[in-house]
Amino acid sequence: MDGQSNARQDSVLRMRLFVAGNEPNSRMARDTLERICREHLQGRFELEVVDVLEDFKAALGENVLVAPTLVIYEPSSQMRVVGSLCDPSRLLKLLGIRGEEAGR
Repeated sequence: MDGQSNARQDSVLRMRLFVAGNEPNSRMARDTLERICREHLQGRFELEVVDVLEDFKAALGENVLVAPTLVIYEPSSQMRVVGSLCDPSRLLKLLGIRGEEAGR
């Protein structure tokens, strides 16, 4: 492995997932992200789930106009993923998880 992938492996992913209650796309996004965190990022993530129906000010403060939206703050520059996160392989790639990590 190269130094960049090692650094990514050791980094803590700080994320915030904005959802709209228990709507189907929000539920799917939450389930997919929680499963990926549990299976691939044990002890290497911080995840906050914000229900925009209960806390719309947090969404406005982040300029989130659509739910679900995943905002990744660290380890690199901020990244946003909008939608149900229904493609786990795409999300794994965006999170920098590949190869043997993805097979765990």
